Amino acid sequence: MNQSVKKVFYFPLTKVILGISCCLGILIGFQNVVSKPLIYFFFGKNEITDSCINYISVLVLCTTYFYFYKIYEKKTTHELNLRKFPKEFTTGLSLGFGCLSLVIGILYFLNYYEVIAFSNATFFLAPLSSLVIAALIEEVLFRLVFYRIFENWLGTYWALFILAFAFEIPHWANDNVTILSVVLGLLFGFAHGIMYTYTKRLWLPFAFHLGWNVAQPFYGSNLSGITDVGYVIKAKFSGPELVTGSIYGIEDSLISILLLLAISALFLYLSIKENKIIRKPSSKNN
Repeated sequence: MNQSVKKVFYFPLTKVILGISCCLGILIGFQNVVSKPLIYFFFGKNEITDSCINYISVLVLCTTYFYFYKIYEKKTTHELNLRKFPKEFTTGLSLGFGCLSLVIGILYFLNYYEVIAFSNATFFLAPLSSLVIAALIEEVLFRLVFYRIFENWLGTYWALFILAFAFEIPHWANDNVTILSVVLGLLFGFAHGIMYTYTKRLWLPFAFHLGWNVAQPFYGSNLSGITDVGYVIKAKFSGPELVTGSIYGIEDSLISILLLLAISALFLYLSIKENKIIRKPSSKNN
């Protein structure tokens, strides 16, 4: 390969654009050409088949990322290594779900949260699977592709700063966006970036993202401004929006933001302490 062409082909921005295009292109193509037509043809469209399609999409996305960068970058994709999957996934899920559970507990103690009813188990079919694939898509594209490459190119701190904005900007199109939800989104992008820096794997930030997103409809809250994601507990929120969160959801409660800030600070401290921070651009192609 010509040196000039090779330089462009392996330039970090090129690697990001090609990676995102490949991962999304194959995922969308597989869904529309293979999984949806076949599954709907043989089994019809229902909660169970929609769930199956979403979980198949999880495998397709991870496989696409794994082989694309294994071939493109000529390296082993350690970021999908399963050796520490149980520990990191459990930790992330517990932190994400537990963080907002603590918020709900505080609201309940303050009489700002009231349980009205419980739903049936259908939330754990298609709605849950949709949250799984949505969180995975964002984590693969923003953390494994965008952040990983930018961190090795510009260093951890610049990558965290850029990622925070890159992650939040698409969420501005959501309904019911508020100033606090924008602050939350910037912090959320930072938090997941530093979690990746600490582990250099997908599982902790993905599981935290999933736990955080599942907790909101689980407790009857809107999710990132979306009002129709389903619920497990039908609830009534009252009290000042600064405490309970706005119509955007409990995640833009000041309590949620402060807890997320504490978690971000913890993983930043651990990353610095354990020398995980990349302080200058890497000369390597990874």
